[in-house]
Amino acid sequence: MLLSLIVALMSGGDDVPALGISAAICLIPGLLSYLATSKNSGSLSKREGFLAVTLGWMLVSILGSLPYLISGYIPRLADAFFESISGFTTTGASVVDHIDSFPKGLLFWRALTQWLGGIGVIVLALSFLPATGMGGLKLFSTEGPGVLKEKVTPRIYQTVKKILAIYLILTLLESILLMLGGMPLFDSICHAFSTLSASSFSTKQAGLAFWPSTFIQYVVILFMILAGTNFTLLLYAATGKPRKLLQDEEFRNYLLLIAGFTALIGGGLLITTSTGFEEAFRNALFVVSSTLSTTGLVTVDYGMWAPVLILLVLAMYFPGACAGSTGGGIKIRRIVVLVKNSYLEIRRMVHPHAVIPVRFNGNIVEQKKINNILAFFVFYVFLLFVSTLILMIVVPDPGTALGSVAACLGNIGPGLGLTGPSHTYAQIPDFGKWFLSFLMVTGRLELFTVLALLTPGYWKN
Repeated sequence: MLLSLIVALMSGGDDVPALGISAAICLIPGLLSYLATSKNSGSLSKREGFLAVTLGWMLVSILGSLPYLISGYIPRLADAFFESISGFTTTGASVVDHIDSFPKGLLFWRALTQWLGGIGVIVLALSFLPATGMGGLKLFSTEGPGVLKEKVTPRIYQTVKKILAIYLILTLLESILLMLGGMPLFDSICHAFSTLSASSFSTKQAGLAFWPSTFIQYVVILFMILAGTNFTLLLYAATGKPRKLLQDEEFRNYLLLIAGFTALIGGGLLITTSTGFEEAFRNALFVVSSTLSTTGLVTVDYGMWAPVLILLVLAMYFPGACAGSTGGGIKIRRIVVLVKNSYLEIRRMVHPHAVIPVRFNGNIVEQKKINNILAFFVFYVFLLFVSTLILMIVVPDPGTALGSVAACLGNIGPGLGLTGPSHTYAQIPDFGKWFLSFLMVTGRLELFTVLALLTPGYWKN
């Protein structure tokens, strides 16, 4: 908030008091927490870790809504909290339909929340969750089976610093390239924050369509694809081991999905519209890269496409990006393991006495891990179905309800129907906004972390 306050002071906006007061208020829980725990020692248990992670994200989102509320630019609590948690979870769903009127300090804070949320997940996974022994609940790990067998560095904090350095370098590089494409410095930084965090907040209500530049669109496409890539693999590539990136099974499938959906949607645009080949290819590649990486940035309103193309876009709401990226969704690694296990199950039925293990990146995936993935998938589908029914209580349109739930649970941002690319979530009733906020943090913390708190067994000794 102090960084945003500096931006507000430099731009002379009327958001200076709001950001200053908000920053001061944030000191209170910080100091109280420090004073209450400074003399404590020991490590967190698994159950304490569940609660600490969930409440930590909720507290940050509550505090993050203060600048919106105090400034009066988002005066209602449900709206301000929705905007804040959407940023920190890198969802990018917005309730603001007049963002062009916001002062630069608030715009910078809005962009910064998603950038912090993106790297925050990585730091949390590398430095906090493995220390509590949370196994399958970590968002990704340098020791995850099927991704990387060995640690990147001997000490986990060295890895954190190196990944943070890559995050900063990529952000700086994209900012420079966007400026070369004609985007002003401030907007370039804010959109680099959005892209690298796999989020979709923009400084303009029209989004990237405000700058009709082919160069800018291709730059954003490249960095959206990078944002959806396992950052540990990017670290290997940056340290002289690019083969690990190219040899990774999840990354190869990620690229295959991008190529396949781009071909299908691009071909569909050529058949159903009068768009030229290059424009159809670019629009298709942008939407596919944005959706699969769960970034959510848009240059065209795909809600106006042919129904079959909209269904293809909806299908991309679920796979998500690579494990260990800033993206959300189910994660491609899980889907690959599920598909392999399903295929091998047929072979096991034909050869009941054969031992046919599931392999990922050449490593055998333990049955315990497969069970964990199966459980995750079942919970994801069940939560998607039930949540859609719940949201339909206040949003009768099934397409809008399904698209909104899928977009928030997968941390994508734009939904379908009334919450599609050319709309916002402003017209969703307050109950729907609170419920979708819950889905955002549940999806960002990969279901089990939050859902465990809702089970009676968690609260029993």
